[in-house]
Amino acid sequence: MSVLSSGNLCRFKDYLSLEKISIESNMSLLNSENQVKMKRLVVYCGLVLAFLLSCTEQAEKMSQSLDCVCFSPHMFGLAQVYCEMRLDGAWTVFQRRSGGGVSFNRKWAAYKKGFGNLEQDHWLGLKKIYSLTKNKTKKWTMRVDMWDHDSGSAFAEYRNFKIGNEKTAFKLHVGKYRGNAGDAIRGSYPGIDQNGYGFSTTDRDNDGCSPCIFGDIAQSECTFSEGGGWWYSRCGSASLNGDWHPTGNHIGWASGLHWQTWKTPASYSMKATRMMIKSV
Repeated sequence: MSVLSSGNLCRFKDYLSLEKISIESNMSLLNSENQVKMKRLVVYCGLVLAFLLSCTEQAEKMSQSLDCVCFSPHMFGLAQVYCEMRLDGAWTVFQRRSGGGVSFNRKWAAYKKGFGNLEQDHWLGLKKIYSLTKNKTKKWTMRVDMWDHDSGSAFAEYRNFKIGNEKTAFKLHVGKYRGNAGDAIRGSYPGIDQNGYGFSTTDRDNDGCSPCIFGDIAQSECTFSEGGGWWYSRCGSASLNGDWHPTGNHIGWASGLHWQTWKTPASYSMKATRMMIKSV
């Protein structure tokens, strides 16, 4: 199904307006019976034009226009994914958190395969993410949306997103950052850049700690405190797959939905998060 761009939509509206004027100017040349038919046609065109104008106004007010479950090609055929249709294109959601109904404290096999409900909280699966982004003829942008417990929101976008295959522990690669949440992937201080690190879970450690020293605490595995699975680098500033915490009990937890370049200095766990990718 084709989608009208805003430019094409404007040209289509102009075309309808001109057609309406042309129809009205020629009505005087028609007999009375045809005039009735043409009046009905003018009314119909007017309704179509009003509908398009209404849709345009609504689209301009909304940051997103349509969500749906759709299919994306990957190495085993078609993968069912959740698509977020925004004004800047179609995004494939690979992580969503909005409550505690789905546990993200899972092992390697679960993070590799994926879990949860595509239309609700879920993790798409490292194998599918790799299959979608491994095509060298395409470049992908990753977008991370976050919502706090006070009606605030922020985002981070990374160009040239991809992950490696399982032999590399699905190593993370991100390019240039933009957004207002801060570049937590590269870290709030030197030495904790998660870019270039493999994925870690409670049964698969790739975080670079041997051990990591935090004050007077020595830690060998970031998943021990952070929980969930993530591209930990000596733990780091980003971790969105930990324990979910409700409003009023969301500060001070080691395991949470953390993006520490936005919410600092205490460990602030987000109310909701969404991670998605789009080919550019």
